[in-house]
Amino acid sequence: MKRPSKVNLGGPAQPNRGTCWTPQPGGEATSSGGLVKPTYDKQFLETILSSIADGVFTVDQDWRITSFNRAAERITGVPAESALGRRCSEVFHADICERECALKHTLETGQELIDRRATILNRHGRSTPISLSTALLKDSDGTLHGAVETFRDLSAIEQLRREIHDKYTFEDIVGRSHALQKIFAILPDIAESDATVLVEGPSGSGKELMARAVHNLSTRRKQPYVVVNCGTLPPNLFESELFGYSQGAFTDAKRDKPGRIELAEGGTLMLDEVSELPLSTQVKLLRVLQEREYEPLGSVKPRKANVRIVAATNQNLLSMVSQGRFRDDLYFRLGVVRISVPTLAERREDIPYLVEHFIQRFIAKRGKTISGVTPAVMETLMRCDLPGNVRQLENIIEYAFVLCHNSMIDLRHLPEEIQGLVPAMGAPVRGAADSKLKWAEAEAIRSTLAREGGALGKTARELGISRTTLWRKMKRFGISADEYRQQ
Repeated sequence: MKRPSKVNLGGPAQPNRGTCWTPQPGGEATSSGGLVKPTYDKQFLETILSSIADGVFTVDQDWRITSFNRAAERITGVPAESALGRRCSEVFHADICERECALKHTLETGQELIDRRATILNRHGRSTPISLSTALLKDSDGTLHGAVETFRDLSAIEQLRREIHDKYTFEDIVGRSHALQKIFAILPDIAESDATVLVEGPSGSGKELMARAVHNLSTRRKQPYVVVNCGTLPPNLFESELFGYSQGAFTDAKRDKPGRIELAEGGTLMLDEVSELPLSTQVKLLRVLQEREYEPLGSVKPRKANVRIVAATNQNLLSMVSQGRFRDDLYFRLGVVRISVPTLAERREDIPYLVEHFIQRFIAKRGKTISGVTPAVMETLMRCDLPGNVRQLENIIEYAFVLCHNSMIDLRHLPEEIQGLVPAMGAPVRGAADSKLKWAEAEAIRSTLAREGGALGKTARELGISRTTLWRKMKRFGISADEYRQQ
């Protein structure tokens, strides 16, 4: 029995469906504009569609499949003979079929859709992520015959993205830099110890994420995680907020009020911007750390405090101690374990991963389809100064996400202050190929340095270049061997 054709552009009753040229005598076809074009017979079109790596299928105005190429068979696992004549929703079972059907949108509005993300179920019931595009199917007279959809299997890309996420993401902290990898390696041990932790780092560097990771990885993770921002509470209210008060402690204290310590009982109390802690409160917090007890305002009976303290600061506490602005005994009690979060300038190699992370987050929030940033944007972000660190980078991507209506974020979508930095950075932004080559070269040097423990001679031999050439390239890319040397 002869196998049915995989391409059926309308069937024998309408042999011309799916083409835009009207057959003419003599083996030629004439378009509506009078241009002479060759006739594309069914076998010719089948050969073309079968050679395309992307899935291609067409539907009539009732959404019944009229053609189905080999790639569509491979991605869905459905043979063409089983797909032809069926509604597309019965074949693809996509997550957008019921409410946001792409083909329905195109047929009703005439608007093409490009690179829209969706998930289909293949013949074996497995979810397959795809990127799809749709367009109307008209003949040379403008008569509508249906629509065409092309779709691409994104399984390999999504798998690679998950591998990168698993390898370079730790409790929502994203980075592959040597400095962060060292922190990732010891963070589980720090969390398990139940010791007091002091997280130091500049504003916007991710101190809060580090503190949260300590809690999430600890045995207290199922208990409360309470944050106190020491810089936002007035000094006269700080003690009542932290320790609570008893009924009658002052005029308006008509009932007992639990403090943040009591609310965090059994869990973790995070003191953000601990450098702003009033001196009058510092001595009382010291008692909590030493004796594990405290007294609410107006109470004469101490209470036990089963909480873990994690503090964060963007100030140099040791300098504040020398100035008499912070108690030295409290400083050493808070800093039993210290985590120093590097600035973004110290881990520029993390920027591509952070950009990808933020784009995926905003895609989930806003439903926009943006596949990434152009090489020019990436090079700009890699080279310009970002004093606001990770938070500033996130704000830049969110701003660009709002303005971008294409599939890629370009320079014109960046905030004006970032665009204004581009000419001041020296050499002009190079083309895409040069940028990708430079990034790949820099990444190869970094990964080899990491494997060889920062040894320049071994790294040069591994890369097949001289030590002088390696040193020159490292200087150009701003790479230091010191951060890769084993301590």
